[in-house]
Amino acid sequence: MSSSSWPDNPVLVEVERSGFVESVHRGSLVVLGPDGDVRFALGAVDRPVLPRSSNKPVQATALLAAGWMPRDEAELAIGAGSHSGEDAHRELAAAVLAGAGLGPEHLGCPPALPSHEATRAAWLVEGRAPDRLAMNCSGKHAAMLAACVAAGWPVEGYLSREHPLQQAIEARLGEAAGEPVTAVVVDGCGAPQHALSPAGLARGVLSLVQADPGTHARAVADAMRAQPWFVAGTGREDTDLMRAVAGLLVKGGADGVHVAALPGAGAVALKLDDGGDRGRGPALAAGLRRLGVPAEVLAPWARTPLAGGEGTVGAVRAAPALAV
Repeated sequence: MSSSSWPDNPVLVEVERSGFVESVHRGSLVVLGPDGDVRFALGAVDRPVLPRSSNKPVQATALLAAGWMPRDEAELAIGAGSHSGEDAHRELAAAVLAGAGLGPEHLGCPPALPSHEATRAAWLVEGRAPDRLAMNCSGKHAAMLAACVAAGWPVEGYLSREHPLQQAIEARLGEAAGEPVTAVVVDGCGAPQHALSPAGLARGVLSLVQADPGTHARAVADAMRAQPWFVAGTGREDTDLMRAVAGLLVKGGADGVHVAALPGAGAVALKLDDGGDRGRGPALAAGLRRLGVPAEVLAPWARTPLAGGEGTVGAVRAAPALAV
């Protein structure tokens, strides 16, 4: 869909400074009940978007179905995560590769510096070059390669849409979302990226947390919730939210996408049309309030303070349309 044909989505987030709303973030947000039915919606929640890394939890179930057998929950969590490139993140991604008889040279993701600020600063001081293991999607790529080895598929060309692995992932995403994948493009990490609606994205992740124990879907959900640091990293909202709310599964994606699901309560998915990140936390917190998560638990994410001089003069906050 071209930008000129996008719907005029409502305001989800306001940026207020000294009592003046200086800017807004428009987008779409959907809340599903535990049965998967839409309980609340703002914007074009059935219009396909690119969920980016928010697709990773469901993608990981396809890797398990291909025969990948992670050695522990941490390996499965990083295979479904977007890590910060901290030391243990890179070491675990390398271990996933080594378990399949492979090395970092097999990774198809681009070299990068760690996104974790302190780790990146240390690398720059040391003059270290960007590294494929430091790229935030290296865990997913390592898991994809391990799945290829387990299934007997070639590791060469594993990022091609025609590769058996990518065909399996595409089919699994559509199945979990309850709707067809409407477009396949190349993501920032070089892997295929699949277009789904926010409603479909929410359905897919909800299906993981409500799956029966012993299934691939439940294994991914349990691993991510048990090892949230390997899903994101130090100071990251996905990690901190999963630590704060028992049973919650959260996965952010680039360009203003977020999805979360809570067993027995439902799921939330959102897309900010401008692709910005600073509004995601307040919008997601507002959606989680509709799932019954207490306001005091969500307080760290409900408002992002804005500094002015040496004080706080405003906040990024959910728009009134999202109020419970």
